[in-house]
Amino acid sequence: MPEGDTIHNAANRLRPLLEGRVPDAIESPQRRHAPDRWPERLAGRRIEAIDAHGKHLFLRFEGELVLHSHLGMTGSWLTRAAGARPHGRAWLVLRAGEREALQLGGPTLELLTAARARTDPRLARLGPDILGERFDERAAVHRLRDGEPERAIGDALLDQQALAGIGNIWKSESCFAARVDPWRAAGETSGSELVEILRFAREQMARSAREGFAARPRAVYRRAGEPCPRCGGRVRSRGQGDANRTTYWCPGCQR
Repeated sequence: MPEGDTIHNAANRLRPLLEGRVPDAIESPQRRHAPDRWPERLAGRRIEAIDAHGKHLFLRFEGELVLHSHLGMTGSWLTRAAGARPHGRAWLVLRAGEREALQLGGPTLELLTAARARTDPRLARLGPDILGERFDERAAVHRLRDGEPERAIGDALLDQQALAGIGNIWKSESCFAARVDPWRAAGETSGSELVEILRFAREQMARSAREGFAARPRAVYRRAGEPCPRCGGRVRSRGQGDANRTTYWCPGCQR
């Protein structure tokens, strides 16, 4: 699933193309979206801002209208030369000059009023963005430790109501970097360990958002059965939490 760095990276790519401009053309090729009439409702409206919060992307149009995107497991944002061959997975095409932006797939693309975007329970319940400018490290530690103290820290890090943006990759890599067993109860994880997890995630995710996914660390994620790059032990993997999301860790040096 695209994580917070993916969404912030998409916002960084879309802003120079679209922010402050009226799109030259707006298309919604999928028949399922035809009743929503996005091209007609957004025609002539300037995109005032493009921002991300956790795994959610918002394109804010003048007139208090907001396109809300969540990519789920398979969606993506693509920028390319305008007029290229139609893409069968395109849900939305925004053209500006000689370039265009496309959302490909994903479970959520919807047009909301600005008021609803602020009050919709799915969005209002989101925790602070790990990449947010005003991210409060101490408050995040409190949320993770005290919300459900018996919950495994690896599972707690995926709770978007506690902290928005971290997914399976960054959960696994950040716990590894801090030498913390992702199966340890959140309430038994020290404040200093949680700070180390959060700082690694924030710093490395920000780098990935700027530079692209090649900047992501790959110490344990999807390396089950391979030697740990730190201690030489075998990396393991197992489903965790109610959603049974796969966690990767090294039992030898994450204690």
